[in-house]
Amino acid sequence: MTEHANFGLQGKTALVIGGSSGIGREIALGYRDAGATVLIAGRAQAKLDAVAAELGPQDGSTATYSMDARDTGQLNALRESIRKDHGRLDILVNCQGTTAIKPALELTEGEYDEILDINLKSVFFACTLFGEDMMAQSGGSIINIASLASHNGWSRAAAYSASKWGVVGITKSFAAEWGTAGVRVNAIAPGFFLTDLNRAKMPEERKAEARRRAAMNRMGELQELVGAAIYLASAASGFVTGSVLNVDGGYLASGI
Repeated sequence: MTEHANFGLQGKTALVIGGSSGIGREIALGYRDAGATVLIAGRAQAKLDAVAAELGPQDGSTATYSMDARDTGQLNALRESIRKDHGRLDILVNCQGTTAIKPALELTEGEYDEILDINLKSVFFACTLFGEDMMAQSGGSIINIASLASHNGWSRAAAYSASKWGVVGITKSFAAEWGTAGVRVNAIAPGFFLTDLNRAKMPEERKAEARRRAAMNRMGELQELVGAAIYLASAASGFVTGSVLNVDGGYLASGI
């Protein structure tokens, strides 16, 4: 059986911010397999280099960019570097994120600022900077990583939940603003997947509850997010914008 052409990413250039680990790494590898030229950005050069080695040779141009997405100056420098190195960007994935699992009354102002800066502020400005270029070229796809916490309250994760509700809000707002310019903006809301971000921070009882609540009675494998990311980046979703695609094993469908 041959792959449906609409799901291919041949000839496309994709940037995954937060592509050096976890969900971002998995999406980057999936995009490579779908035919895209894949660029990754993040704070740790050693991690970026390790993923670049997994990606292998692509078009011989720069594939890794060490930067802090919280800094709008660095985001703009990233934009200029990609313009210089690649000419255009077709796909942007915002996968940067952090959390703090603790009671709201114990959350410090510094922790709150860090979570909102990484999870929401950096996503907002990455979208606007690269979205402007996509509008100028009359097309592009932006995919933001949201969360189950975008849908409901989340005990011991109030700031994280606030940031992810915000991600859905800006996703829908940008989609409404930029649709006539050919720029599609969507989000993926993963269910429970063990990553470097939550593996040590998530208590065992919460992991057990996550498995119990999911209709499929398990946690997800990172590879199970790749299909959704390829779909939203490809021509197969050409009339999809402003949507949040839940990849949660039926967690939300299980209700109360």
